[in-house]
Amino acid sequence: MKFHKQGYPSLIIVLLFSIILNSLIYFFANDIAILKWLGYAISAFLIIVILQFFRSPSRNFVIGDGEIISPADGKVVVIEEVMETEYFNEKRLQVSVFMSPINVHLNRYPISGILKYFKYHPGKYLVAWHPKASTENERTTIVVEDKQERAILFRQIAGALAKRIVFFGKENTDVKQTDECGFIKFGSRVDLLLPLDVELNVKLNDKVKGGISTIAKFK
Repeated sequence: MKFHKQGYPSLIIVLLFSIILNSLIYFFANDIAILKWLGYAISAFLIIVILQFFRSPSRNFVIGDGEIISPADGKVVVIEEVMETEYFNEKRLQVSVFMSPINVHLNRYPISGILKYFKYHPGKYLVAWHPKASTENERTTIVVEDKQERAILFRQIAGALAKRIVFFGKENTDVKQTDECGFIKFGSRVDLLLPLDVELNVKLNDKVKGGISTIAKFK
């Protein structure tokens, strides 16, 4: 189990807050035992939350040509046919994975290929399961095309708690399936927009793991 580098700024802020909080209690209310223990409890809680949120567990990743691997940990909350209007301008099968605050929030590439398209969209912070979150929330859109020219689009979508989306890739570069592609901080979701003829491997409410669970297979 590793602590991801994206978490260091948050960890430093929490540590500084804890030092200041407990120093104030020590100098101004050291004789009030309940305040001392409250300060310790708040500090421990915040540190534990940050450590678990930014964890990066070691895993035996699944690499499969023709397989579309889940880019995130979480639960499948949407499976439906939609009209994709940003890049493909055609009907696609949308599979959405909701990440709760207790899930690993590191995102991974679902297939290998060329990163054909990337765009950041500022937006709202509706709850991640809201139907309009895909088109109105702050989000990034990424398209990867494999060697057989089979392309998928996926979106990192901010939720009510998520206030920052990080994406590591650059357009027109080679990317590898299951490699790190980004991070969404504090609760969010990832949408996959797949060709209609894929062989779906999940159903609603299934729990999936990033880099391990197969969402679908190309035909």
